Amino acid sequence: MENLQPYYDLVESVIESFGINATECRGDKSGMWKMYKGSAEVWIDVWYIEKEQRSYFQVMAPVMPVPSQNREGFYLELLELSDGMFDVAFSIHKDWAYIKNIREAAGIDFTEIRSTINRVGSYCDEHDDRLKAKYGPPQSPGAPPTK
Repeated sequence: MENLQPYYDLVESVIESFGINATECRGDKSGMWKMYKGSAEVWIDVWYIEKEQRSYFQVMAPVMPVPSQNREGFYLELLELSDGMFDVAFSIHKDWAYIKNIREAAGIDFTEIRSTINRVGSYCDEHDDRLKAKYGPPQSPGAPPTK
């Protein structure tokens, strides 16, 4: 198994470069961190897949649950938005929409990690509120409009 500690150290160095305490961002398991970019929650992961004999670096941000109505319109909009984004895309996993980037960890550097975290967080922060307002659950009768 590959030694992942150099990747962990690099990720934590990048997190610190945002002025955030990396130790406070650590997840329950090694190689997992969570931080915020605006209102967007950004997840960072480094892990090793034994059967592939390689490690991966992933950054993703949960956008919103997949709506129960107008799924086709929602999916089409996500595809169209993905076309205008650089090096990231929307994905669906377990009925949630995410913005995500994943790549092999080999050769990754400080600048790429920082750019990827910035990009995922910025795109999520840019799109999440509007998508939730447009596709979120319908209001119950008499409920005040959400802002």
